[in-house]
Amino acid sequence: MGSSCFRRGNRKNLEFIEAYLQEHGFVAEVELVGSRCEEECRKGPNLELNGRMYHGVSLEILAELLEQVVGRRSDA
Repeated sequence: MGSSCFRRGNRKNLEFIEAYLQEHGFVAEVELVGSRCEEECRKGPNLELNGRMYHGVSLEILAELLEQVVGRRSDA
């Protein structure tokens, strides 16, 4: 994650994502990778999920994004 996005909220987003993956049993199936600047700092925090870039990602919309992209498991 770029430092600007990290300061704009991706630190909390990362913590939320890690907890979500653990809670729903996806830890072994999802790879979290940071990246340097994506040249879109003003639109941050930015998050790329499965090749699609999302801008202005807040905790308020993150759970919905994760459910759409990663899903949920009831057997976790």
